Amino acid sequence: MTKFCSIASGSSGNCIYVGNDESGLLIDAGVSCKNILENLKNIGICTSSIKGILVTHEHSDHMKSIGAMSRKLNIPIYANARTWEALGGGIGTVKTENIRIFDTGKEFCIDDVCISPFSISHDAAEPVGFTFSFGGEKLGLATDLGYFSQTVKDALKGAHFVMLEANHDVEMLKVGSYPYFLKRRILGEFGHLSNEASGYAACELVGLGIKQIMLGHLSKENNFPQLAYETVRGIMEEKGISVQKDVTLDVAPRSSISKVFTV
Repeated sequence: MTKFCSIASGSSGNCIYVGNDESGLLIDAGVSCKNILENLKNIGICTSSIKGILVTHEHSDHMKSIGAMSRKLNIPIYANARTWEALGGGIGTVKTENIRIFDTGKEFCIDDVCISPFSISHDAAEPVGFTFSFGGEKLGLATDLGYFSQTVKDALKGAHFVMLEANHDVEMLKVGSYPYFLKRRILGEFGHLSNEASGYAACELVGLGIKQIMLGHLSKENNFPQLAYETVRGIMEEKGISVQKDVTLDVAPRSSISKVFTV
């Protein structure tokens, strides 16, 4: 049985757990080590089962504690070469044997999980999403998307569960307090996926046979969970998709753990 849990998801920090009874992985570590360790304990995960940290990209809300977690648990950090370069000295000293480099678009395995990093559109050095295959079970993580590209769609095909970005409500962002340059960045093709765009992406995922979707990476200033949920649900219902019958739809909390999903 494969488990997936969001430890934190949003502009203030991101960390995901995925694993089974034998081994697990963290994706990003943008919140404190204390927060991560406490919440792993809360969901019944022993730290000795954590085999590594995967890094989607170098922005601070994703990498704040990756160095500290690597040192604390003596586990490797996996990132592509351009992300490692962009991280620079910002994560402190990491043991040479714990520096692992993967190639975007090329599958690799850690113990019994096969990981496929795929390209996403975001304003970072070489940002990626991931899919994870545990035997016949496939899960996907697709956040920090400027847009829902064909590459992302192809990568997620065949997944049983997907965490999908629903970052902002466009009107809230437009009238909000963010400076113009930041609004433009978020709305651009290297920014973040809006609730509406997430709704249409979710419809495509259901068309690919995906049965469980969790919305994530919600903005604190320009979104709130019920709005994200209702916007996406409304678009899916308009397209003839019955939420909770054809697909389950949930929202990841920004600063606390989500429920534990199993596939």
